Amino acid sequence: MAVVTPRPLTGHKAGRMEGDSWVDRRVGVKGTYGKDTLRPVTIKQVLDAQQPYQGAEFKIDDVEITQITFVGQIRNISTQTTNTTYKLDDGTGTIEVKQWVDVDAANGMDIDGGHAPAKAKLSENEWARVWGRLKDFNNKRHVGAHVIRPVTDKMEITYHLLEATYVHLYFTRGPLDQIKQEDGTGANSNGNGGREGGGDPTMNGQSMPSVSSAARRVYQTLKNSPQNNEGLHVQNIAAICKMNVADVMKAGEELLNHSMIFTTVDDNTWALLEF
Repeated sequence: MAVVTPRPLTGHKAGRMEGDSWVDRRVGVKGTYGKDTLRPVTIKQVLDAQQPYQGAEFKIDDVEITQITFVGQIRNISTQTTNTTYKLDDGTGTIEVKQWVDVDAANGMDIDGGHAPAKAKLSENEWARVWGRLKDFNNKRHVGAHVIRPVTDKMEITYHLLEATYVHLYFTRGPLDQIKQEDGTGANSNGNGGREGGGDPTMNGQSMPSVSSAARRVYQTLKNSPQNNEGLHVQNIAAICKMNVADVMKAGEELLNHSMIFTTVDDNTWALLEF
């Protein structure tokens, strides 16, 4: 099973299995996206995951997920005959994690008839890492845990959040090399992390706010494309930029928040705000 280990990050001993790169294994295998993979996530991503239809695999960032891993602080432990339910909170949300009782382990025997290793003790208010699968029962989501163990090194928490962020950005903005090319942060980097800073002549000599590459593409399209006083509709901008309408809407919201454009005849028709 492929393991989530984005290459640009240095693996933490408590949060990673060496030798595989989840992102690298997914590239070039479009037909098997999401199959037999382990993805680092936050609880909010789990709660926001989309399920196209009942019984289908869940999707995060429009990519199928099977196995997930996350960290969280244990808020409550409920022990029953057949399972133990943990309520975990990672600061982005809370979710229940269910782990079924292993009868052999409970009797102190492993599959070969020997003595099973002692199970690590989990306590309320302590942090734990979970490996498992997202499930939905009676319209309530929970994670069925294969493994849950205490976090003994708090750096694992920071590492995991960075890893989850990196994988999320990979699928929403593309590989790092691609972002650098689009943002012009290679040899001609402006040293502003891929976002335009001051001195942009497109703003009539004024300093351009820090915006994403998608927002700059939309701005340039509005500036350079023929149009009437009403500006351009989102659909037209998407066609000219060769971008998804959803990406154009997101870029437009960013420009609106910076007061760089304004709506005209309706919320989906924009024009430049002259300075």
